[in-house]
Amino acid sequence: MQSYTIGQAARLLGVSPDTARRWADAGRVATHRDEGGRRLIDGRDLAAFSVEVAQNGTGDEEVSYTSARNAFAGIVTAVKLGDVAAQVEIQAGPHRLVSLLTREAVEELGLEVGVQATARVKSTSVHIDRA
Repeated sequence: MQSYTIGQAARLLGVSPDTARRWADAGRVATHRDEGGRRLIDGRDLAAFSVEVAQNGTGDEEVSYTSARNAFAGIVTAVKLGDVAAQVEIQAGPHRLVSLLTREAVEELGLEVGVQATARVKSTSVHIDRA
């Protein structure tokens, strides 16, 4: 199972490393130490926590005035495999993305819950909202 450093987890959650460290210190997400003493978060734990944060908010949100780009780096939170097709969910900060792709592609990419992945979106119609 893949593990993530506090810095990597912060990037995937869309927060600062200090925020991720405070959450870990407060016990909001479990950590363990590697042989070098670095704190790591298990991929499955980070996936579950990223969904919780997206659903409940962080408690210290700032309003964003930017347009989301077409690449969403995140963590795989669910994989549903069929005989030919598959559905993969990625939590990228506050954004939940769902993609339908072939089972073969999921297996070749090694996609499973807790793995870091990037969703790339191409659309002919893009809507931009300003809060």
